[in-house]
Amino acid sequence: MSNPASIEEGKGESQHNEKHSSHPRLLSDMIIGFSDGLTVPFALTAGISSLGSTRLVVISGLAELFSGAISMGLGGYLGNKSEIEFYKRERLREQMEVDLVPEKEKEEIYEIFAQYEVDREACRGVVEALSRNKQLWVDFMMKFELELMEPESNRLWVSALTIGLSYMISGICPMIPYFAMTDATKALFVSIGITAFMLIAFGIFKSYMVATSPKQIALGTIETLIVGAAAAAVSYGVVRGLDSATSL
Repeated sequence: MSNPASIEEGKGESQHNEKHSSHPRLLSDMIIGFSDGLTVPFALTAGISSLGSTRLVVISGLAELFSGAISMGLGGYLGNKSEIEFYKRERLREQMEVDLVPEKEKEEIYEIFAQYEVDREACRGVVEALSRNKQLWVDFMMKFELELMEPESNRLWVSALTIGLSYMISGICPMIPYFAMTDATKALFVSIGITAFMLIAFGIFKSYMVATSPKQIALGTIETLIVGAAAAAVSYGVVRGLDSATSL
């Protein structure tokens, strides 16, 4: 007769589901786009608001918003393209080493397992099995020796669109008051409030996705607000300084 406790234990093990993020790169691209979009357009429009014209703020802000989104998206595209090309080059080199010096490559597998305190005798069967399939052999060396994962081919456009759209969506928020108000100074204060709120909301979202405790979420949110506010303040100061210098 089966032991009920063992049955329950087995059911618990079979129902165990590990929760891991399946799209870490997508989250990273969103963070890059949102963080820049919340600071750069705000700083530019805030600085130009000193001229007193909301129309000039809107025109300049939109110009920066579109050019910035394109530039950020292009940066994501080129960055991922370089990563794919690098992976292909390293894989080709690893393939040549497997073909030309297989015994040396086998020793490297033993060295990899030694890092996990697995002796040669225990992993000998694994080494021999890998050596019979060069495709899997190279896959293993790329992952565990070079610590390189094969980039997804569609990452080029996905990354570009994610970063660009994130920049556009977050960057338009600080500009909303300038569309609805005629007083540039009042619009600036409203824009500051919106930007602060967006930084807090973005900080909570970002921290929630990567943090493991409520304390880390709170600290991550405060960090995002401080860093974003500092970046915006510096950019605003540069724009105001340039405006003052050119008006002399």
